[in-house]
Amino acid sequence: MIIPFSPPYIDQAVIDEVMDTLSSNWITSGPKVKRLEEEVVKLTDSQAAVCVNSWSSGALIAMKWFGIKEGDEVIIPAYTYCATALAVLNCGAKPVLVDIADDFTIDTEKIREAITSKTKAIISVDIAGWPCNYSAIRQILTESAVRNLFRPLTENQEKLGRILLIADAAHSIGSKIDGKPAAKQADLTIFSFHAVKNITTAEGGCICLNLDLPFDNDAEYRYLKIYALNGQNKDAYSKYLGSSWKYDIIYQGVKANMPDICAALGLAQIRQYTHLLLPARKRIANKYHEGFKPHKWYIKPPLLDSSRESSYHLYPLRIKDITEEQRDQIVDKLCAIGISVNVHFIPLPMLSLFKQLGFDIAGFPNSYKQYACEISLPIYPQLTDEQVSYLIGSVIEVVEENFVSKDYIEVGVTL
Repeated sequence: MIIPFSPPYIDQAVIDEVMDTLSSNWITSGPKVKRLEEEVVKLTDSQAAVCVNSWSSGALIAMKWFGIKEGDEVIIPAYTYCATALAVLNCGAKPVLVDIADDFTIDTEKIREAITSKTKAIISVDIAGWPCNYSAIRQILTESAVRNLFRPLTENQEKLGRILLIADAAHSIGSKIDGKPAAKQADLTIFSFHAVKNITTAEGGCICLNLDLPFDNDAEYRYLKIYALNGQNKDAYSKYLGSSWKYDIIYQGVKANMPDICAALGLAQIRQYTHLLLPARKRIANKYHEGFKPHKWYIKPPLLDSSRESSYHLYPLRIKDITEEQRDQIVDKLCAIGISVNVHFIPLPMLSLFKQLGFDIAGFPNSYKQYACEISLPIYPQLTDEQVSYLIGSVIEVVEENFVSKDYIEVGVTL
């Protein structure tokens, strides 16, 4: 049985929305992007949402908006995809890496230890759909001692009066905290709509704004829309509708706008998200848990607790007391029988670029510990019960026949 890792969800509604865009003769940024932004606001209860062409562009724009530059520091977890750190580096700032907690998310006490007078932002990273402990992070950022360290150098930094909290929510659209959208927990929350994400626009992202007074989120939305279109004060669609052809360049912006042809995919998916796509992911995650629960080697991933709920983007299976090399062999054996799995993520200090910047994985022991035993299992709405059962059985067979201590195998336990 062949099971791909993460094919995009393309149904007739998606095809119809894309065909409608093509037949409209308008494929770059226009009405479909605006409608997608409105749907994101509705889903997340955010104050405003700006669609862009990638998570990376969104993060770069967000930090530029706040005035982050050379000499500044941005705290991020060591356990994340490289884009989190590259956005910081591409602003000219220094990424300050800290270790993670056992639930894969940034260790809040490590944040406290890493804050200096140069710290301008924290990028917390939701992993596999699981949101960070935002209440603990916000509490740290509002402490008098931490606020007194903050050195504002721009108008927006003066307005905020503290370190900016950005949520790297590439994995977590639809996650909840206390029954409410997790996206509201940060000042700026940035989603990815890459092809493998819960909602996709093929390539794309979105910045959600939830800035407190004295910020005007609508005004900041208008600024970011212009900034993401080369700082141009009039877009092509306005001219298409009959507006004057004249325009001006009012900011030193970037080219990061999302086109309508991409927005159409996401628009069709987001309309089905809460009643169809997200419940399907949750159902599969629960099936995995029930299948692996009897086995002593199984470490349950964070999915649901008294306050937080995942968006079930990935199923990060962990196996007790295996080595990194054994994990890699399990991945190879599963791929050899047609089951595509993955690993999320190689910690940044293990990658060549970050080694060259002076980072050493020895300084981030929990990041390595979680990485070394983690295997990301497929989780998407198209997976059938038969495929899920086959996958569970195959994982159990490969693990127990080859890699775990006999102490972890229950005699007589079957799926």
